[in-house]
Amino acid sequence: MNNYLDELNDGQRAAVLYNEGPSLVIAGAGSGKTRVLTYKIAYLMEQGYEPWNILALTFTNKAAREMKERIARQVGERARYLWMGTFHSIFSRILRVEAQAIGFTPHYTIYDASDSKSLLKSIIKELKLDDKVYKPGMIQARISNAKNHLILPDAYASDASIAQMDMEAKIPATRDIYRRYWERCRQSNAMDFDDLLVYTYLLFKEHADIRIKYASQFRYILVDEYQDTNYAQHSIVLQLSQENQRVCVVGDDAQSIYSFRGANIENILKFTQIYKGAKLFKLEQNYRSTQTIVSAANSLIAKNREQIRKEVFSENAKGEPLGVFNAYSDVEEGEIVANKISQLRYQQHYSYDDFAILYRTNAQSRIFEEALRKRSLPYKIYGGLSFYQRKEIKDVISYFRLAVNPNDEEAFKRVLNYPARGIGDTTLSKIIDAANQYEVSLWKVLCEPLAYGMNINKGMHNKLQVFRELIETFVKDAMEKNAYEIGAEIVRQSGIMNEISQDRTPENLSRQENLEELVNGMHDFCATRQEEGNEHISLVDYLAEVSLLTDQDSDSDEEEAKITLMTIHSAKGLEFKNVFVVGLEENLFPSAMCGDSVRGLEEERRLFYVAITRAEEHCYLSFAKSRFKFGKTEFCTPSRFLKDIDVCYLRLPQSEQVIRKVDEGVNRFRSSLSFEAKNTLTTSPQPTRRLKKVATVVSQPIKTELSIDGKLQIGNVIEHERFGIGEVINIVGAGDNCKATVRFRNAGEKQLLLKFARFKVIK
Repeated sequence: MNNYLDELNDGQRAAVLYNEGPSLVIAGAGSGKTRVLTYKIAYLMEQGYEPWNILALTFTNKAAREMKERIARQVGERARYLWMGTFHSIFSRILRVEAQAIGFTPHYTIYDASDSKSLLKSIIKELKLDDKVYKPGMIQARISNAKNHLILPDAYASDASIAQMDMEAKIPATRDIYRRYWERCRQSNAMDFDDLLVYTYLLFKEHADIRIKYASQFRYILVDEYQDTNYAQHSIVLQLSQENQRVCVVGDDAQSIYSFRGANIENILKFTQIYKGAKLFKLEQNYRSTQTIVSAANSLIAKNREQIRKEVFSENAKGEPLGVFNAYSDVEEGEIVANKISQLRYQQHYSYDDFAILYRTNAQSRIFEEALRKRSLPYKIYGGLSFYQRKEIKDVISYFRLAVNPNDEEAFKRVLNYPARGIGDTTLSKIIDAANQYEVSLWKVLCEPLAYGMNINKGMHNKLQVFRELIETFVKDAMEKNAYEIGAEIVRQSGIMNEISQDRTPENLSRQENLEELVNGMHDFCATRQEEGNEHISLVDYLAEVSLLTDQDSDSDEEEAKITLMTIHSAKGLEFKNVFVVGLEENLFPSAMCGDSVRGLEEERRLFYVAITRAEEHCYLSFAKSRFKFGKTEFCTPSRFLKDIDVCYLRLPQSEQVIRKVDEGVNRFRSSLSFEAKNTLTTSPQPTRRLKKVATVVSQPIKTELSIDGKLQIGNVIEHERFGIGEVINIVGAGDNCKATVRFRNAGEKQLLLKFARFKVIK
């Protein structure tokens, strides 16, 4: 036997050596889960298991590949014969062999998400349904959810509770779409990704001989990240393991954060009830983080009721307490984080890729991108696009570009038929041909299509003129309104917000948040320029700024070390020396979407646990006292999760004392961590239970009142609405032209035109 078993601690070794029956390995964060899985497979092969008798299921191809490579280092080339891969890849392999048993040929096609959506679009059209109501993306998500729960078309159609939900959502014909979609896939000898699970389950359910064949072949089954399995995946594992019960699942219920994708935490919580006599192993030593970070995370997750109790510990250095930052605004929060990164870089010589900024929603990235960019600190968006490169942002900015320059060809082509207005590629090609022939812009052809020889019918002519009138309205308003006002108007009147608001998928909720954040950013831009002395800030000014930002975004060197920005969901499985968890406020984190749901709040707390345990050496937590949202500044309450961490593991802001209190409202779990200082944090408005649309707030003007207690003098300390605390170091001019230079604690020096500045004198 190789000496690799000597590399394991007692808990890891016990989990590796046990193979007498079902086992559940609860692997705390940073506890060496992958090592246990790989060494267990190597050990099984040394105990006489052939590689093709071992089935190892993972959630990513990368995880499977890395484990296979590690196993090969222990057992050699035999590792390549292991049945190891993602659920979908392994089940597809089985279905290729057994396809005829379920009415397919071995050469079936696998539809990706876009293929599936395209077919659904066709079916919705064939059934003469309104695709503005029966949004293909929403129907796709509904069918996917049904399949992941093994609900087939007949069961879907006969389920009264499902029918009621569809009726309330005003999409009662979903059952007809699902049935036709199912039939069309079969006719096309095609399966979508969800079908790979559904048909594997049906194969084993309806053909006992085939199930027994594979159950006999797979003498030992291992499953990684079991807390992320859905009902269908869990059911197939049960089918394959019901005879010999040689199954080992590994995961951490404290890191179950994907219920929105169908993951069911009950699969891991009830494993020992489902598999009678299952042995439970706990991997509790964290090799990643300092003792203090681990203890802080433990004190947080202990507040969850629904969990398998464990006490994760670390024998690493004790480390520093988790730093807590409270910012006056979301803008100052970005400044604080950027400054702290610069400080740590200078003092402790960290590389840029030793830093990660983790947030709850993608829209939060904008503030931090701009703060980092201002300091020329390189960054990358992990698992997503930079804020200004996201599709919905580029779509809206294309409308902005047309509002200041209707002859912009690329912007014209991007939005001529988005949102859809019945102007297809054929018509666009005719416009382009006419423009080339007469050597004019596409816009000029659209304004007078018949004069430029376009052969179109009256209906198409009317559609083109409706678009022309829309853009002409934007052009006129852009000359009269400031960038924020016209920008918000375009977001509303273009129809983009309405387009994505009809579909409540997580992806579209994120797009709504991004559009709202774009408008927030335009407000910030206008307010800052006003305070600097600019009376009128046009859309041209804003586009000049954004064009520079987007150009910089696209000019990247992948070899260069960069600060990582990402959502916490994307961060799972990763680790960084220094982690900033930002936006820790009620209705942001935890999300307002979880409402009063105990289960929803517990998943949000697990998400916070995941965020903290990504940190190796330093972890910082920040919140803002105010954010600009939905057209106005809203005061924020610190997240209830901050008080869930034992105060002995926190380093609270200097010159401030912490007061922990729980404010219990009617039918709400409302609690906060408030810091008592010279300036007291006001309470937040009532939670936003649904995302508000930009359309409801776009007409509100920017506040420009001056709030000064007495005459401003050099040496005064002021509290600014967005930049926080600062000292006045110079004053020039008089009357409407009076300007003050202020050195802010975190935002640096700013010159403010007092006519527009928003602050109060506190000293």
